[in-house]
Amino acid sequence: MLWAVTIAGVLAMFALDFVLTRKPHEVSMKEAAGWSAFYIALPLLFGVFVWTQYGGDRGLEYYTGYLVEKSLSVDNLFVFMLLLAAFAVPDALKQRVLLIGVAGALVLRGIFIAVGAQLIAMFSWTFLLFGVILLATAVKVLKDAMSDEDEAVDIGSLRTVKVLRRFFPVTEDYRGPNLTVREAGKRALTPLGLVAVAILGTDIVFAVDSVPAVFGITGDAYLVFATNAFALLGLRALYFVLEGLLGALRHLGFGLAAILAFIGVKLVLHWAHGIWPGTPEVPTLASLGVIVGILGLVTVTSLFANRRDRVAQAIQEPEGTPPETVDSDRS
Repeated sequence: MLWAVTIAGVLAMFALDFVLTRKPHEVSMKEAAGWSAFYIALPLLFGVFVWTQYGGDRGLEYYTGYLVEKSLSVDNLFVFMLLLAAFAVPDALKQRVLLIGVAGALVLRGIFIAVGAQLIAMFSWTFLLFGVILLATAVKVLKDAMSDEDEAVDIGSLRTVKVLRRFFPVTEDYRGPNLTVREAGKRALTPLGLVAVAILGTDIVFAVDSVPAVFGITGDAYLVFATNAFALLGLRALYFVLEGLLGALRHLGFGLAAILAFIGVKLVLHWAHGIWPGTPEVPTLASLGVIVGILGLVTVTSLFANRRDRVAQAIQEPEGTPPETVDSDRS
């Protein structure tokens, strides 16, 4: 019953989002911040329900899992930003592209959750596999974070784009919110259709990262689904908030690498504990403390680094001639 109610609620929220984005428009910071606040308050209140109905342990697992998924979703949004910029998506159409990407991500993660839960129930080594995946992902995220230059997206090199262009013609310009149009009697993709497929392709990679991460917090498939669903629901609005605050969390990549590595080690220890009972395990409360601590640390260091750069820039800028002096010289 709880599964049915939760899925119905998620579908209703998506239906509401599709209605809101039916007429393309640019999203203001005020609108994005308001919807982001709503989509953060909703899962927090749901956590109270989980805590009161199923106990503190389950409630703690839910909040920890949600925090992990929300943190990873922020990193995913930076990739979305690169894709939307590379495809030169008009501001008025970004909402629809993001919503399609979020819907695809939820479907893919639902599949991964079902498969992952089944594997865990059948094979204890699945925890070791998930741990190795997260450790490898942590290394990649750390390398990306240490790179000083932002990597541009080469649209032509994307595998999904190459495959699509073999079978479908592509229009030269956007045609409103249409993903496909009919031209010369043939069905053609619009650039909006291309970017939607490209984002759906990246959703697969994100699912491989995020699902094992939350399974490292809880083995309850329902909580895994709920944390993923709530983290994804607010991505559309959060995108525009982050776009307006781009660069504020410059050290987030380091924090995510540390979180993924920590959960990877936690999963490996859990696997080892089942074989060698003397192997220590990391309790959920300690996991929450470590994750909150890492996120808090990278937030503080990011803000400090931003402030330091602003001060250094102000010192290096030569003092300009007062406007009055410039005007008098020109006259």
